[in-house]
Amino acid sequence: MAVVLDTRSCLPDRRLAVWQDIVCDTFVGLDCKSDMRGAFWGSVSQSKIGPAAFTRVDSTAQRVFRTPSRIARASEDFVLLALGNHGVNGVFQDGREAIVSAGQFVIYDTTRPYELRFDDSFSQTILQMPRKLLQQRIGSFDGLTATTFAGDRPLEQLTYDFTLNVSKTIEQVDPAAASRLLDQALDLLAMTLADRLHARLSDQSAHRSALLYRLKNHILTHLADPELSLPRTAAAVGISPRYASDLMADEQTSFRGYVQMQRLERCKRDLADPACQARHIGEIAFAWGFNDLAHFSRIFRQRFGVSPREWREQPGR
Repeated sequence: MAVVLDTRSCLPDRRLAVWQDIVCDTFVGLDCKSDMRGAFWGSVSQSKIGPAAFTRVDSTAQRVFRTPSRIARASEDFVLLALGNHGVNGVFQDGREAIVSAGQFVIYDTTRPYELRFDDSFSQTILQMPRKLLQQRIGSFDGLTATTFAGDRPLEQLTYDFTLNVSKTIEQVDPAAASRLLDQALDLLAMTLADRLHARLSDQSAHRSALLYRLKNHILTHLADPELSLPRTAAAVGISPRYASDLMADEQTSFRGYVQMQRLERCKRDLADPACQARHIGEIAFAWGFNDLAHFSRIFRQRFGVSPREWREQPGR
């Protein structure tokens, strides 16, 4: 990761103030406090993948606050996944407290107040992602903020290890490969959250959440099928089309809208992939389930503001 800044190059009495600016620029509007005075130091290094970013944070003891006033002045809608490298971290949000050590992780939401407490030196790797990237995979996960995900659960250990390794790999691969690795990390995280939700929620809520996850999973694994339809998907999950529509409505979308959005996102990704440069635009569109090139071009422009060809030819996508 490229180093963004290290306060050890600053005068001791300026380090905390500089750190305050670094944290706000790197993440979202936050307030930082520390009793370390001149002994305080911190460094951040960051790698970006499209709208998401991996950031490694190393620092001394401090407390970090996301306050209602900060939220009111902000437009960010991010979820943060914090992976503990060393040290101990307390996370407070939504009336819950999580204690996170090395090998564990936690999620928290920037649209609601939270507090982070570090009583000693620490190191974390943080994945910052737009909420929609996770929400479109699992739906609501508000009940899992400030919850410790520990390495003693096999799926959670796999999520920790894979995500941490992705953070160390993305600058060694091309952007298209990095984007695919991010997708895989998010899919694995969604699976882990769904597993924990199933164990935590009431039987009825857990059942509905599990069905929604299975519904979305079927859609995502059959996007390339031009015959993908609501009746077929509902039958594969074992529910009625009407119930499937109700589940999608809970996500403020429809079956058709969700399928179209996912297909467009994958076409956009492949059009930017150097490995797909020899493939015709129509070939890519048809490979993801579209069967009308004119319709594909029209809705691509509606969603992304440019035509498929313009997107492919844009420098530095």
